[in-house]
Amino acid sequence: MAAAVGSLPSASSSPTTAPSIPANATLGRHLARRLAEVGARDVFTVPGDFNLTLLDELEAEQPSGGGVRLVGCCNELNAAYAADGYARAGRGVGACAVTFTVGGLSAINAVAGAFSENLPLVCVVGGPNSNDYGSNRVLHHTIGLPDFSQELRCFQNVTCYQAVVNNLEDAHEQIDTAISTALKESKPVYISISCNLPSIPHPTFSRHPVPFFLSPRLSNQMSLEAAVEAAAAFLNKSVKPVLVGGPKMRVAKACKSFVEMADASGYPIAVMPSAKGLVPEHHSRFIGTYWGAVSTPFCAEIVESADAYLFAGPIFNDYSSVGYSLLIKKEKAIIVQPDRVVIGNGPAFGCILMKDFFHALASRLKKNTTAYENYSRIFVPQGEPISSDPGEPLRVNVLFKHVQTMLSGSSAVISETGDSWFNCQKLKLPEGCGYEFQMQYGSIGWSVGATLGYAQAAKDKRVISFIGDGSFQVTAQEVSTMIRWAQNNIIFLINNGGYTIEVEIHDGPYNIIKNWNYTGVVEAFHNGEGKCYTAKVRTEEELKKAIEASLGPNKDCLCFIEVIVHKDDTSKELLEWGSRVSAANSRPPNPQ
Repeated sequence: MAAAVGSLPSASSSPTTAPSIPANATLGRHLARRLAEVGARDVFTVPGDFNLTLLDELEAEQPSGGGVRLVGCCNELNAAYAADGYARAGRGVGACAVTFTVGGLSAINAVAGAFSENLPLVCVVGGPNSNDYGSNRVLHHTIGLPDFSQELRCFQNVTCYQAVVNNLEDAHEQIDTAISTALKESKPVYISISCNLPSIPHPTFSRHPVPFFLSPRLSNQMSLEAAVEAAAAFLNKSVKPVLVGGPKMRVAKACKSFVEMADASGYPIAVMPSAKGLVPEHHSRFIGTYWGAVSTPFCAEIVESADAYLFAGPIFNDYSSVGYSLLIKKEKAIIVQPDRVVIGNGPAFGCILMKDFFHALASRLKKNTTAYENYSRIFVPQGEPISSDPGEPLRVNVLFKHVQTMLSGSSAVISETGDSWFNCQKLKLPEGCGYEFQMQYGSIGWSVGATLGYAQAAKDKRVISFIGDGSFQVTAQEVSTMIRWAQNNIIFLINNGGYTIEVEIHDGPYNIIKNWNYTGVVEAFHNGEGKCYTAKVRTEEELKKAIEASLGPNKDCLCFIEVIVHKDDTSKELLEWGSRVSAANSRPPNPQ
């Protein structure tokens, strides 16, 4: 007799024959295929007991079959920094996989940095067994409460979407929604996957995933036309307008249309410091970095004396404004954000894509080269640093004179927080040369992991990184991972005995650090496995030899060059910037 509708089948009832599910139709393999599809073909990992099965499944879906490669890192913070660097290299998305809470909360600082820099990053965490949710049990790797949401609550502030996958029925939807949201918002997302689910076949994963199709964002045509008309009238009546590129041009995918507008208008192009590398510096009207009092010579004079300026995707924080000291007037500015245009003190236009705005505006602007002609009249080429005498201690400006000759279109520069910010801003980037630094978040130690990730994604470039000794001590271990993966990065470790950028903001004994034998540390990481070259340089002659060795016989090696300089050898820009930021930090409380 058939069972009644809605009742449980009896033990003697014949089960309905279920369709066979392929053994590889698992959650973990679906995740691997999805990550590979959006460009994250390398996943930076640290194993822990809650993510081991997940790592097995990711590992099983090899890159040759449309899957991913696992890159084991020394700690979770570095793994997430590497995912940040990977996303910057133009592959689309960076990804890391860590264990529950102890791993996730270690990685969260780097995830916050990626959020601040508008980078799509997928942070995957192996979570508790699905049966433990709601069980009132206390688990290890937690803060000792039966509530497992503490990690989730932390990530809610630094990710644009959070998925807790503890049920196979909706896992497919949750994973796809998370990854597509990372792409659409260009922000990190958080995915927690219960440790007992990744290897279980399920019918929702039985087919290769249908490729993502993200509905393209479109500008409101009426708003676009009104904004273009108002902006063209504003700029065409000005005498000496200029263009200034900002960091949000990257997320808006508007760099090409910005240059197209510059070509059509004849205006000079400057960039904010955090936008270096987004605009080709070989452009005939490129005038340098606009950074207030520490700008490229003659750049600030042209920008601040203009009667109209268009800022494309700017971020005006205390660092980029040199302690809020920019001489910019709002009524002279057009501020273009990824989806909004504000002209002077008003009007404002919304629902407009930056790239569409620039493309449409280019055809409406009258040619006006006045500001660039003014720049050409006052411009004086920069001199070379004075050559060192034989045996003279190496100076930082001499170091960067030689670095300039190393750069090519197959290079990428990564600059750590500190005086490297200011010295690297002065480098003239050849066509095709990449450039990255983390200005908004400014987390020291970022560059070591970011170098690993960038190099893993950009196989066609040789990464040249500039790292201070204080920053290196935070994340040094990941150099061993670079050696393990046969990367040929060149790392210049600038050893000046402490946190020099902080000395210039506010000095104290806490800015002095224990000196390491940095080349010895890297040689210990090498330990006879892989290819590694190290050099400790104190003079210009030693620097030349080290650079020649790095570009010649050791071009396929990880090259680590420790540059020993005087503790007070800083750029003049850092001295100026540090005093202004210090003044901003030390403002007294407003009267109550």
